[in-house]
Amino acid sequence: MITNYFRTAVRSLWKHKVYSFLNIFGLMTGIACAGIIFLWVEDEVQFDHMHDKKDHLYVVIQHWQYDGYKRTFWSTPGLLGPTMQANLPGIAHTCRTTEGTQTAMFNNGQTAYYAAGIYADSTLFSMFTFPFVEGNARTAFTQLNSLVITEKAARKFFGTATNVTGKILRMDNKQEYMVTGVVKDIPQNSTLQFEWVVPFQVYFNQNKWLESWGANAINNFVELQPGVDVATVNRQLAGFAKAHNPQGITTPVLFSMNDWRLRGEFEDGKQVGGRIGYVRLFALIGGIIILIACINFMNLATARSEKRSKEVGVRKVLGAGKGKLVVQFISEAMLIALIATLLAVLLIITLLPVFNAVVGKDISPGLGNTTHWVALLLIVVITGLVAGSYPSLYLSSFNPVTVLKGFKLPSGNAAFIRKGLVILQFTISTVLIISTIIIYQQMQYVKNRKLGYNKDNLLEMKVTGNMNKDFDAIKQDLINTGVVENAALSDHATIYGGNNTDNFRWEGLPDKSSNLISVRGVTPEFFATSGMQLQSGRDFQLGKSVDSFSVIITASLAKLMGKEGRIGGNFLVPENKTRRYIPYRIVGIVKDFVYGDMYGKPDPVVFFKGQQDAVVMYIRIAAKADPEQAIAKIESVMLKDNPDYPFAFRFVDEQFNGMFSSEMLISRLSRLFAGLAIVISCLGLFGLAAYTAERRTREIGIRKVLGASVTGIARLLSAEFLQLVLVSVVIAFPLAWWIMSGWLDGYAYRIAIHWWVFLLAGGAAVLIALATISYQAVRTALMNPVRSLRRE
Repeated sequence: MITNYFRTAVRSLWKHKVYSFLNIFGLMTGIACAGIIFLWVEDEVQFDHMHDKKDHLYVVIQHWQYDGYKRTFWSTPGLLGPTMQANLPGIAHTCRTTEGTQTAMFNNGQTAYYAAGIYADSTLFSMFTFPFVEGNARTAFTQLNSLVITEKAARKFFGTATNVTGKILRMDNKQEYMVTGVVKDIPQNSTLQFEWVVPFQVYFNQNKWLESWGANAINNFVELQPGVDVATVNRQLAGFAKAHNPQGITTPVLFSMNDWRLRGEFEDGKQVGGRIGYVRLFALIGGIIILIACINFMNLATARSEKRSKEVGVRKVLGAGKGKLVVQFISEAMLIALIATLLAVLLIITLLPVFNAVVGKDISPGLGNTTHWVALLLIVVITGLVAGSYPSLYLSSFNPVTVLKGFKLPSGNAAFIRKGLVILQFTISTVLIISTIIIYQQMQYVKNRKLGYNKDNLLEMKVTGNMNKDFDAIKQDLINTGVVENAALSDHATIYGGNNTDNFRWEGLPDKSSNLISVRGVTPEFFATSGMQLQSGRDFQLGKSVDSFSVIITASLAKLMGKEGRIGGNFLVPENKTRRYIPYRIVGIVKDFVYGDMYGKPDPVVFFKGQQDAVVMYIRIAAKADPEQAIAKIESVMLKDNPDYPFAFRFVDEQFNGMFSSEMLISRLSRLFAGLAIVISCLGLFGLAAYTAERRTREIGIRKVLGASVTGIARLLSAEFLQLVLVSVVIAFPLAWWIMSGWLDGYAYRIAIHWWVFLLAGGAAVLIALATISYQAVRTALMNPVRSLRRE
């Protein structure tokens, strides 16, 4: 019997090639698109899952209480971790690392290479799962000059990832380190990323300020013993931190690794979500796209029911029961779903490299993963059942006597359901069109907002070697090239957060008041180089002894300071040793600029004159200069003035675009998914129009004989479907407004939703539907009426 069902299904598919193509292509496209989405969702959900102890691993975060608001940071004191392990019960291990990654130059004796890495305690390798291919976790950091590298770094430094332990690398032309271990390359979906690791004690010895409990610039990770209650540890941790830093305004808590990626956003000290919103959104879209493809199948199957009515009648007369007919038609749907799924797998393999380039990931199809095959099987079964359920029940319900006598089948319910499904399809498509437009507008609105500095033609370089000491000479050589307008040094990248503190005071500020203020150290002409605009006052002046006790503040800080926030006002800075406050004179007020959070209101900033701690150099390329020629001339200057370090740079506008990676991903994928949804919907609409025209062949022939024009007939055939699309547009408008209003509420800096977006999207949906229908309508209207009537 199963063989008979299979033969019948194959014969039916082969006989109706156009119908089969539309169904298989629609399902294939929907399943492939949903499959890629679910692979992305899986990659996000499994972030950090390579670490065996993930359920017991935490990072210490701190909620800082300021005047009327709280802020949450991963930055913690350098003494916190070891002191916690020694004094708090339930803690198995702690590990300190530097924040983010640091780029360092490594010289193998012949060639120098840049690589990004961290300083970390040796417990890094026992707490986290970083498998060693050479060396081992126990002996990796027995000496301060130890160095652990990844396979990628080993190939970069030595041309091979094997037999490299014991080799020597010089870091930043200063300290020599011995490679004591090589770990496997770190997967992209790991929060901790590095190419090299150096013992944290080296960093601690070089930065004595870490001995202060008030210095927060380190990540502290914690491994709890099994069965330990996190809430209990957090209560102990709060009192523990207060005992070591009584003046602190922070509340430290343990933040689980399981939440780092997906639920890492905090607002006023409360966890408010994060990327989990995107994950849920894309999972929903993946399901919707499969649903749209299934709707096509249901519509086309019921639309062509009259073609199979006699087949059903004959089978019933010969003894086939309703149950057997249902199984037959479900089997046909399953076969279509199976073929579509297998083709979808090939399409996924083909398109995945392009998708990875768009989303910046390294996702693989995972065909060796049993779970993926089970998921594909479920897609076949569920899709086959959903797509074939109503058609099978509808077809199997025909009365054989009515069918075989040639009476017209009642199609009220089927027609009503088909219309409802078309409306549902185009409602979803219209909502996606509107959402895509609004998401794109929001991205452009934020990217084009006034930043307070000019990111174009601004080049950033890491300060290495003699760049700091010889800056004046390097700057002059750069200007002499004719392609550079200016250059300056800073201790932090302009667009990132940088250091901040609540220790500054001014006259009239209440004793218990606390405000978060960012701190920057810059050289004279930094504002001219970056394109920041002075609102009043002046820039720092050249000369080592000039402006040693001067500051420049942003307009928001001037407003916060009240009457003291003026040119000539005093800004009180605590002295490190005595803790007494030293007055610094305000010599300039610069307009606010956007940094850190591209969507929110930036914190106030104070600028000090200084280049001792500079880490980046900014170079303003002349507007009329050719970028390639300018880079070549800048490189020649740097290789002459700083010959021991390879030339490396990046443009600030590229950094800026990188700040919107998640949002740009949403924008790109929303356009892609909206387009696919429309294509799949139009495939179904095309098929429905074809079958509608075929059913009305005799009517069209009679109308043409009686004088109906081609235009009139085409309008007649199109009107029914256009009415459905118009209904879907009306339903989609309020639904899209509700969805996108909720999405935009998550942004402090946001657009308003304009009425013309809905008209544009609705018009696009109608035009796309009309273009889909019109071909079939005109083709049918042009048919010879004599042949139509003869065939009937």
